[in-house]
Amino acid sequence: MDARSRDSAEPAPAPHARASTGLGLAALRDLTPSDVEQVVTYWYTSGDQHLDHLGIDRELLGTEENTRRRFLRAIRTGDPGQQNLAFAITVDGVFAGYTLLNHYTLDLNYSHWHITDSRLRGSGLSTALYPHRIKLYFDLTPIHRLVHQTRTRNVGVNRMLDRYVPVAETRYIEHPDGVALPGEFHLRYVFREDVPGFFEKLEACTRR
Repeated sequence: MDARSRDSAEPAPAPHARASTGLGLAALRDLTPSDVEQVVTYWYTSGDQHLDHLGIDRELLGTEENTRRRFLRAIRTGDPGQQNLAFAITVDGVFAGYTLLNHYTLDLNYSHWHITDSRLRGSGLSTALYPHRIKLYFDLTPIHRLVHQTRTRNVGVNRMLDRYVPVAETRYIEHPDGVALPGEFHLRYVFREDVPGFFEKLEACTRR
C-alpha cells in the first residue's frame, strides 16, 4: 500500500502548519498509526550505508516491533507532559518524513527529523519547514530550551541549521539522544524567544 492509499484508508489529522515550497505544499501534522508503518519501513529498508552515515546503533534501534512501539507511544495525546511527540512531514498530502521531539525537562529536549523519501533529501524541504517545526514544539509543550545534537559529518543537516542557529559547542558524546552511536556532535541551543527570528531568516532565504 503506497502513501496515498494509506491516507485514503485513514483520514489525516488537520495540519498544524503549512509552507509553500518548490515541491508543493509542505505541512506538519500529528503522526497516525499508518504513518508509523511507513516510519518502520524507512528504518528497515534504507540499507546499511544510509544507517552508517547517520551513525545508528543497531542495538538501540532494535527490531521492527521495538521501533513500531516507540512511535506508537509518540503519537500525540494532548498531555503536556508527554515525553515523546512525533509529527508527520507531508508534501501535497503525501507522507515524506517525520520529526520527533524528546521532551525530558524544561531545558533538556532534543529534536530529530528524517526525510524518509530519498528523492526529497537536499530539496530545501527541511529549510522551509524549520521555523514551523520549531514553533510547533514550543506551542505544544512547556519547554524553555531545545537542543539540536547533530553529527559533525552530517554536512547537509548542519548546513541547513547554520541558516538559523549557530553551533554553541562541539564535543564527543558517549550517550547521544535517540538511537545514535557515540561520536562527535555539534550542539545548538534554541530558546522560545528565538522562534520569531527564524521566520525572518526564512523570508530572507526565500528572497535570495
